Amino acid sequence: MLFNSLEYLIFFLSVLLVSSLTVGLPRLRIWLMLLASYYFYASNSQWLLILIILSTSIDYLCALGITDTDNQRKRKLWLLLSLVSNLSILGFFKYFNFFAQSVTELVGLIGFTLSWVDINIILPVGISFFTFQSMSYTIDVYRKEMPAERSFYRFAFFVAYFPQLIAGPIVRAKEFIPQIALKPKLSINDFEWSLFMIFRGLFKKIILADALALYADLAFSTPGQIDWMAAWIGVYAFTFQIYFDFSGYTDIARGCAKLMGYNLPLNFDSPYVATSITDFWRRWHISLSTWLRDYLYISLGGNKMKNQLGVYRNLMITMLLGGLWHGAAWNFVIWGFLHGLFLSLERLLRIGRFKNQNKKDIPLMLFRRLFYFHLIVMTWIVFRVDNMDDLFILVHKLFEIGKPYILINGYVVVIGISVGNWLLQIISERLSIYRKPYELPVLLKGSVYAIVAIMIMIFNSGEPTPFIYFQF
Repeated sequence: MLFNSLEYLIFFLSVLLVSSLTVGLPRLRIWLMLLASYYFYASNSQWLLILIILSTSIDYLCALGITDTDNQRKRKLWLLLSLVSNLSILGFFKYFNFFAQSVTELVGLIGFTLSWVDINIILPVGISFFTFQSMSYTIDVYRKEMPAERSFYRFAFFVAYFPQLIAGPIVRAKEFIPQIALKPKLSINDFEWSLFMIFRGLFKKIILADALALYADLAFSTPGQIDWMAAWIGVYAFTFQIYFDFSGYTDIARGCAKLMGYNLPLNFDSPYVATSITDFWRRWHISLSTWLRDYLYISLGGNKMKNQLGVYRNLMITMLLGGLWHGAAWNFVIWGFLHGLFLSLERLLRIGRFKNQNKKDIPLMLFRRLFYFHLIVMTWIVFRVDNMDDLFILVHKLFEIGKPYILINGYVVVIGISVGNWLLQIISERLSIYRKPYELPVLLKGSVYAIVAIMIMIFNSGEPTPFIYFQF
């Protein structure tokens, strides 16, 4: 069930109505929304319910086991059971095909054939998100940062809550579960903010991301058949496609959740105007980057190592695993390696977040933003390619500047969207109205919503396209 489908609109309005009518009956309300969340997840495949209920049950019992004993050894065993169970489930469904294929190719080099590994295991949607979300809960309980949740249905609701179930943001139990006990409140400003987020998310996905996908797909699917202009247009198109697609999903999720009385965390904060790669990861997929920092990087030792080599090792391991989290393919491993390398170099060279203090710093600030934006663009090429051969071909095409090319009218649209949004990300850091839509005049708001609604209906008249991060 896709956010950009009529099916979801009917489903969400029905859930919102039930949620509103049962505000005075909190236990019944949570049960009904839990069942709705399971229905939402089962709409992709009914057998997936077994997977999410199994994962939920394991972590629920492990957290209780951790809480109900003071024996440190037993507490560690309960935590280990949770981690091994979650990572085994995630590893089997997400990485079996990858490692099986790698082993087959390796064995094939010495003249043998392994047919038993030709198993095509389908990746369950959302498994990376709800697995990390559930794991963070047991780790927090082990660290005594929150008590174990005694109510199974409340914990199950936290894991399966449908707005962020498929593609995040990754929510922390210590931030979400306390909200369940509160009576939902929705002010006029909250309602307008929610409406704005939903419309903004649909606009990003349907109008912008899906339009850019045409040019990105052309460049990455047939890199050997395009000229250098089409290559650059395709790379820029994907850069903004993945941003609009993913942040659009997050906007819709946060807006829908807020209408039902729940706050989901910010996941994107103008990432393409970052002043360093470190700054980029403070702005891009924030819920994942903070998860990796708090539960992986810090657990490895973080910055508190005897020497800097240990810190660089921790950064590299964290980003390599962050790359693998996105998918079981070598391009994701290389993408993670590059980001780990850049983060390590920035730490070595002491390049922190740049803060312009006066007007004379503005040129340097703009240069840094443009430099790191294009560095990020280059890493997206590695992220998007289907194989290493295509990577070399596409990079070669990018540097054939000067050779003949064909100029298509659509290129102007891609350039306009790219430049316009890059500038908007700079402006939005200082423009408070952009973050507070309810402060705009009523007539202006109504006109904008009407225009956007008409555009969405026109552009979404065909089959809705899935969000990019559904595959992760």
